Amino acid sequence: MHKIALIGAGRIGRIHAANAAAHPGLTLSHVVDPMADAARAVARETGAAVASLDAVLADAGVAGVIIASATDTHLDFSMRAHAAGKAIFCEKPIDMDLLRARAAAGELAGARLFLGFNRRFDPNFRALKARLAEGAIGTLETLQITSNDPAPPPVAYVKVSGGLFKDMAIHDFDMARWLLGEEPTEVFAWGSCLVDPAIAAAGDIDTARTVLKTASGRLCVIANSRRSGFGYDQRIEAYGSAGMVRADNMLESTVQVWGEDGAQGSRFQNFFLDRYRDAYREEMGHFADVLNGAAPAVGYADAVAALALAEAAGRSLREGRSVKL
Repeated sequence: MHKIALIGAGRIGRIHAANAAAHPGLTLSHVVDPMADAARAVARETGAAVASLDAVLADAGVAGVIIASATDTHLDFSMRAHAAGKAIFCEKPIDMDLLRARAAAGELAGARLFLGFNRRFDPNFRALKARLAEGAIGTLETLQITSNDPAPPPVAYVKVSGGLFKDMAIHDFDMARWLLGEEPTEVFAWGSCLVDPAIAAAGDIDTARTVLKTASGRLCVIANSRRSGFGYDQRIEAYGSAGMVRADNMLESTVQVWGEDGAQGSRFQNFFLDRYRDAYREEMGHFADVLNGAAPAVGYADAVAALALAEAAGRSLREGRSVKL
C-alpha cells in the first residue's frame, strides 16, 4: 500500500480522492487545501487527515502526491514535490506559461511526473489507438477531433482558466500528438465568440477550429465549442489509406424507442465526469503503477508539447497566420 496525499480538494480533486481511496494499492492519507471546509469534507469522505503542504512534503511515509490545485500552482508544487522525492500525478496543464514550463526541464525532466491527460485512458479512445497501431485502416492520413461542451462555464472561471486553447483544447492537442504518431510542425487556428458575449468581454473565445500539420503532411482538424446544445460531444475520426476508424459519443443508455417517427435513442452523456468516469479510474490505476516503478505514460515532455501547441494556436489566432513549431 502506497500512502499518497491530495493537494486541492475542488471538483476534480474530489474525483481523484474517491478513486484513490477505492484503489487496493493506495491509501489516501492526507488532504491539503487552503479552503479548510473543502479539505475537511474530502477527509471525512475518504478517512484521510487534513494537513499542510509543508507537512505532507516532509513526511517520508508519503510516497506520492496528486496535484489538483489551481493551475497556476501546478508547476511550483510539482517541483517542490519532486525535490521532496515524491511521485507526482499532476492535473493539466503543467503551467500557463510555456517559457516557465520549459525552464523547469532541468528539475522535472527526470521526475516521476504523470500528467493528467485523462482521455488517453478512455477505453474507447484506447481501442481506437489500438486499431490504428494494428493497421486496421492502413496508413493514417488525417484526424478529426471534436470536443464540444454542453454549455459554457461561468465567466468567472473563464477569466482564470488560461483561455480555451490552454484550458479546453489542450486535451485535444495531446490526443492529436498521441494518435498522429508524429509531432505537429505547423498550427493554424481560427476562433470566434458565438456563444456568450461575456466570454469575449473576458478576453477569450468560445468557438475554435484548429488545423495541425506534421512534417509528413498528416493533418488533424480540432473542433471546439463551449456549447453543443445536445450534450457532451466527444468524437474522434481517423482516416487512412484503407478506411476510417471512429470513436463516437457515449449515450446515457442503449435503449431506443421505435415507432412511426423512426428510432429515438437516449441522450448523450451531459457531463465530463460521467463521460470520462472510467478514464479517471484508469488514471489512478496507472499512478499506482508509477508508484510501483513503471514509467509515466504521460510525462513532463508531453505536458510541455501540449502547452506549446496551445500557445501556438493562440498566437495563430492573434496574428491570423499559421505558426511553425
